[in-house]
Amino acid sequence: MTSSSPLALIELAAAIGVTAGVTAAGVLLVQHFYKGKGVKPKVNLDLQKDNPKVVDAFDIEDIGDKAVYCRCWRSKKFPYCDGSHAKHNQVTGDNVGPLIMKRKEA
Repeated sequence: MTSSSPLALIELAAAIGVTAGVTAAGVLLVQHFYKGKGVKPKVNLDLQKDNPKVVDAFDIEDIGDKAVYCRCWRSKKFPYCDGSHAKHNQVTGDNVGPLIMKRKEA
């Protein structure tokens, strides 16, 4: 078999097609079997990674009339919400929103 024969080119194309198909099937199988098996993506991608646990505390008296806190971990102003959840929700299909705390009106 020479590399210039039409039969060799057809066999090469078939081999590439089969390899691509098997690879795609393998990726889909891995995704299917790991889904729901405790292998989950991280929520916190880059905030305070040098700390064992990210914790923020606020005194109620210091909040003022209203405070809006991030719950998607994508805010550039974390722990405050900057609206990053909208893009996160669009990309992932998630429905996360901020935690809004308001002072109760008397």
